[in-house]
Amino acid sequence: MTKQQANWSPYDNNGGSCVAIAGADYCVIAADTRMSTGYSILTRDYSKICKLADKCVMASSGFQADVKALQKQLAARHLIYQHQHNKQMSCPAMAQLLSNTLYYKRFFPYYSFNVLGGLDNEGKGCVFTYDAVGSYEKVGYSSQGSGSTLIMPFLDNQLKSPSPLLLPAQDAVTPLMEAEAVDLVKTVFASASERDIYTGDKLEIVVINADGIHREYMDLRKD
Repeated sequence: MTKQQANWSPYDNNGGSCVAIAGADYCVIAADTRMSTGYSILTRDYSKICKLADKCVMASSGFQADVKALQKQLAARHLIYQHQHNKQMSCPAMAQLLSNTLYYKRFFPYYSFNVLGGLDNEGKGCVFTYDAVGSYEKVGYSSQGSGSTLIMPFLDNQLKSPSPLLLPAQDAVTPLMEAEAVDLVKTVFASASERDIYTGDKLEIVVINADGIHREYMDLRKD
């Protein structure tokens, strides 16, 4: 008889997909609301999007317990920053803080895959994309999560971001109008939910512009 050994992991992957698109004066961040483990759906109505500051929002997939711990840590650090500087953190500053926070846990990482979106100091849209240990890049659009392998080629085809190797550096923001970007996000999620069992139920879209933050929802397939 073969010896069997019980394996326990401190991590799980709760699935789900996140997308962010930066425009000239707006940023669209979207994620589905399904949270799964294996072939079981734990809940169909879990928001993966967290507001970090007035002009900065983070969407996270991966292990949602680690995501929650990360959000609490960022909220605490942001509160300290506000007390010390008497203002809110800008989106690029929050991007660096998130990178540092992930990197200092690199030997026992937060199993979370994040996209951070918002408006920079000039009011232009910006998106930052991350791996689990804090390596990050400023991009015009990005996707993370279980459906990202389906969504990213779609976005590449539609938005064709300039190469970061081009000199002089070209602006990565997308040429789409805000309404067009929202429609594109709806299309990519409708497409991804057809093929990825961890993406579905409902789509939460957050739009950040000069007027503030507003949310909208769209139903996805529920099977």
